[in-house]
Order: sequence, then C-alpha cells, then structure tokens
Amino acid sequence: MTLLRDQDLAHAFDRAAGTYDRLVAMNPGYHADLRRSARRLRLPDGGAGLRLLDLGCGTGASTAALLRAAPHAEITAVDASAGMLERAAAKRWPQRVSFVHASAEELAQRAGGEGAYDAVFAAYLLRNVTDPDGVLASVHSLLRTGGRLAVHEYSLSGLAPHRAVWTALCRGVIIPAGTLTGDRDLYHHLWRSVLAFDTAPQLATRLVRAGWGGVRIVPMPGWSTGVVHTFLARRSAARADGVVA
Repeated sequence: MTLLRDQDLAHAFDRAAGTYDRLVAMNPGYHADLRRSARRLRLPDGGAGLRLLDLGCGTGASTAALLRAAPHAEITAVDASAGMLERAAAKRWPQRVSFVHASAEELAQRAGGEGAYDAVFAAYLLRNVTDPDGVLASVHSLLRTGGRLAVHEYSLSGLAPHRAVWTALCRGVIIPAGTLTGDRDLYHHLWRSVLAFDTAPQLATRLVRAGWGGVRIVPMPGWSTGVVHTFLARRSAARADGVVA
C-alpha cells in the first residue's frame, strides 16, 4: 500500500473525524501520554504571557493536553483536515484557544512572522508530512530564540520487539476497529507510516541536522515504551549541540 500524503491524507482524516475520538479512546494511555509530553515542555508560570502552537491538533486531544500543561497561555491549534478541525473547534475551550485550518507546510506564511511563538507542540505529525525537514525548518523560524519544541510521535526504538508490538497492536486492534468504521485505509496507513518512518535515534538526528539545540529523546512508560517517544529541543542562536537520550 502507498502511504497517504497531502490532500489524500487530509481527506481520509475528514472522513474519519466522526469516529476518531471513540477509536483513540480504545488506546490505553493515549491521552495520558499526550499530557506527559506537553508537561515535558516545562513551560513556566502555567504559560502566562506565552504564545503556543499546537501543530497538527486533530480533534483537539493534543490541544487539551497543552492547555492542561499551560492553562494561562494563548494557544493556536492548527490542522490540515477541515473535518478534524471542526470536531476540535466544536468542543468547549477558553477564549485564549483558537483554531486555524492550514497544513504544517502553509503555516509559516500565515503565522505572523519570525519568532511568533514561545513553544510548539507537534503530536503525531512529522511522519505524516511529505517534507519533514521543511516542516522542521518552518517551525524553527516560527519560534523565538530559546523557544521550546516537543514532538510527540510514534517513532520506534529500532529494536525488533518494539516493532513486533506495534504490528501486533495494529493487526489485532487498530486496523480491525478502523475497518468497522469504514476507515481501514487510514488505519492501515497509520501502521505502515510508523514502520516506514524514522526510528527514535534517526528522528533525533534529523532534528539536530535541522539546527535544533539540546535535542533529547524521552520514552513513554507502559506498553508504549519503545513505540512512542517525546523529542524535546530548543531554538538556539548557535548551531545544534547534540542529542541526549
């Protein structure tokens, strides 16, 4: 199967938007892991006075996690899928949370210029874009110097047992559940996209190559150990200063 990209992927998410929240609720730890990654940004003072970007917000689970970690911040949540964004925006949010329909690739031209944000949270995004390096460069330009990035992603450790866990979960639970809702192609894409994407060390190296500083890989606990990771980095004035696992 060819992986879904660009408008084909956005349309697949549009079609799945109505059942998406119910399906992710079947994933033990899904919301807790998002909250954990958002907390790992270590935003001061509950985010007071900060402008945050939730890039690839989907139906708003990552937005809720970011809001919980930084309840006083101004948050802009962005997604390329109109259907997912409509679901997100229909939920109850404080006035300081806003939603924008745009792809990650388009955002740099629409976000208000260099250094527009203090932190960026990108959950389950990079493996779904055609040009992850270009997106990372755009995000880098959107952050002020010293601004923080947290990438929350299905990025396998590279060890065979973790690859086997992911395939067993997809074949046994995720793809059958997606088939029942008529969205098999999307969830088959999910399975294959993770296998085809960077391992955790490779993604960390990609961040360093893109000019990010202080790159760290932090695993998740429980079943998702070796399957889901948080990648933390900063926009530094100097060149990137390496990876810390």
